[in-house]
Amino acid sequence: MASIFAKIIAGKIPCYQVAESEHCLAFLDINPLTKGHLLVIPKIETDYIFDLENESYVQLHLFAKTVAIALKKAIKCNRIGVTVIGLEVPHAHIHLIPINEVSDMNFLNNKLTFTKDEFIEIANSIASFL
Repeated sequence: MASIFAKIIAGKIPCYQVAESEHCLAFLDINPLTKGHLLVIPKIETDYIFDLENESYVQLHLFAKTVAIALKKAIKCNRIGVTVIGLEVPHAHIHLIPINEVSDMNFLNNKLTFTKDEFIEIANSIASFL
């Protein structure tokens, strides 16, 4: 069964896309910890990030770096936090989270809510720096 991310890649489920390359996709997390919280995924459906072929692993991380630089320009924050947990969705993914303190990365925190228009505005803002 295809993961929700595979369905997003296939265009069967919409997302608030920020960036896309031949091999990767970046889009807003719909249950964000902070404004601008992104997910960066490989287009190859692989459950565990360390099961990616070396080339795909490197492409994913270089793409995430490019997106993180744009994210830092778009969202006022001290840093872009990076985490890979890999339990929520069976498809390798990197969380890029604008943070001002370590506690901003606590996945037990309440998630933020945004309207569709706010999500679109955030995604467009980040994409404008790519």
